[in-house]
Formats: sequence, C-alpha cells, structure tokens
Amino acid sequence: MEHMSVNEILSHLDELYPDAHCELEHRNNYEMAIAVILSAQTTDASVNRVTPVLFAKYPDLSSLAQGDIHDIEKCIASLGLYRNKARSIQGFAKGVMENFHGEIPRTMEELTTLPGVGRKCANVILSECFQVPALAVDTHVTRISKRLGLCYQKDDVTIIEKKLKRKVPKERWIKTHHQMIFFGRYLCHARNPECYRCPFTEICHEKNKNFSNK
Repeated sequence: MEHMSVNEILSHLDELYPDAHCELEHRNNYEMAIAVILSAQTTDASVNRVTPVLFAKYPDLSSLAQGDIHDIEKCIASLGLYRNKARSIQGFAKGVMENFHGEIPRTMEELTTLPGVGRKCANVILSECFQVPALAVDTHVTRISKRLGLCYQKDDVTIIEKKLKRKVPKERWIKTHHQMIFFGRYLCHARNPECYRCPFTEICHEKNKNFSNK
C-alpha cells in the first residue's frame, strides 16, 4: 500500500472541496444549535425540511422552552426518533434559559451538560456558532479517517478526534471537518464509494482489502 502524508491528504481535500461548509440551514446560533441536535442519525436535508416550520413557531430559546411538547413533535414528525428529539431540543432550550441566562454556552464542559448534546454535537456548536477550533467526528469523519489510515479500525470516536487533532493543524480543524463530511457524503459513500474518481485509492484501507468497488 502506498503512503501519503497528512499534508498531501489535506491538499487533495482542498482541491476536491475548497468551499465545504455546514449544510444545516440556520440564521443564528439558536437555529444552528437546534438543527445540530435534530441532525443525529438523520440527514441534513431531512432536518432542513422541518426547521422552517419549527422556527416559525418557536423563533427563540424562550418560546421553545415554553412550547407544547406535542406541538413540537408535530413540527419534526418526519424525522426518525422525533419524540426523543423533541424532548432533547426543548430540554436544551430550558437548560440554556435556566442555567446559562439564555446564552448558549461556549465551552465543551458546559455544552455537554445540556440535553441532546454529546461531544460531537458540542464540537459543531463551538465551531459553527463561535468559531472555536473544533473537529467533530460523525459517521462520515469516522469512515474517512479509517479508510485513509488516519486512525485504526478499532478506534472509537473519542480516540479518532484526538488523533485527528494531533495530526491536522489547529487552524484547519473546522475546514477539515467539513471537507471530510463532503468527501464522505458525495464521493466516499459507506456503500458503493466512487473509487474511480478518488485520489486516495492507493492508500485506502477498504479498497486494498477488496471491500469497496474494484
């Protein structure tokens, strides 16, 4: 198997996706945070279909915190796990109102005390809302990291995050996160990856164990 440095990998990602960005539609930090919580185990496109109605009815944390849970469920009913997600976003809104004076917190430690917010979600909120250097590891980033040999197959998301942050320059964390998501979403799919147009086939661990397309 060929070897490729992290800088070479990043250069290829720059060529492929110079304008990679968050595809969750939002107008402010409140909408961003709620959209991220809703995006767990579903697509950004699915979230973008339900948030206009949700945010029209509940335009801020205060209104969402006080909203009728059954009505919130109706707004997001097309999403998987919508009942759990309705409780999570209302719990998040209540938590911010009650514990953080209505201001979404800006630290990992504080964010992860709130309902619906794990480490991945907190990293996205930190980077998108506050431009704090962070590198969220979702299913795409996990898959790409393993296929490109940036971590071991057995590594969990916490270890993958630590390894990526060690290997990728801090000023590139946010950009690289988005580029890896675009790469996973639009080229290196979980099933039937488009290997014929991939610049990484020589180093790909899946390709070289005959897992993906030949």
